[in-house]
Amino acid sequence: MVSSLIHYIQARSSSPLSEKDISLINEAFIPKKLRKRQLLLQKGEVCKYIAFIVKGATRQYTVDDEGNERVLNLCIEGWWTSDRESFHKEAPSIYNIETWEETEFLLLPKANGYYEQVNSIPAFNEMRIKLDDNQHMAAQKRLYASKNHPAHVRYDELARLYPEFLQRFPQHIIASYLGITKETLSRIRHQTAKK
Repeated sequence: MVSSLIHYIQARSSSPLSEKDISLINEAFIPKKLRKRQLLLQKGEVCKYIAFIVKGATRQYTVDDEGNERVLNLCIEGWWTSDRESFHKEAPSIYNIETWEETEFLLLPKANGYYEQVNSIPAFNEMRIKLDDNQHMAAQKRLYASKNHPAHVRYDELARLYPEFLQRFPQHIIASYLGITKETLSRIRHQTAKK
C-alpha cells in the first residue's frame, strides 16, 4: 500500500526521496481498511490522523438540527482526507468522515511525533505545500460558484472536473455537495441528457 503513496509524493515533488525518507514513511503511516458506510471520523471526536486514500471513496459531512446531511467534501483514491482544524487544534470535530465504498487508507498520526518527522522530509513538505495551495484555490472557486453560479453551471463544472464523482456517489450526495435539492439535480440531469 505504501508504494502508491511513495509514487504519489514523487510525482508531486521535485525533491527526491532518500532511502531514509522512504523508511520513515513506511514506519509512520498506518494501513487501515474500512467497509462501506463506516466512519473514519465521527462528530465530537478529535481527528488524530491525516488520511491518504489508497483505494475507495469517502464523504465528509455534517448533520443539521433537522437531521439533514450537508456534504462538504467528496474524496477518492489518490486524495487526502481529514478534519485539519480538529487535527491541528486537537479540538472535537464538527464533521463525520464516512467511507462510501470499501476503502483502504494510509493514516499519518499526530502522536509519537510522526507528523512532524514526515513533514521534515523535503519531498513530502513540497508536496504538502502544493496540495495546500491547490486545495485553497479549489475552495475559493467552489465558494465563488456557490454564491454566483446557478445550479446547472455548478453541476456542469463538477461533471467536467470530476466525472468519476457522478459514477461513484448517489444523486442525493451529489445534490448535497452542490448545495441543491435532489429534485433540482434530477431536473438538471434530465435537461443535460436531452442536449
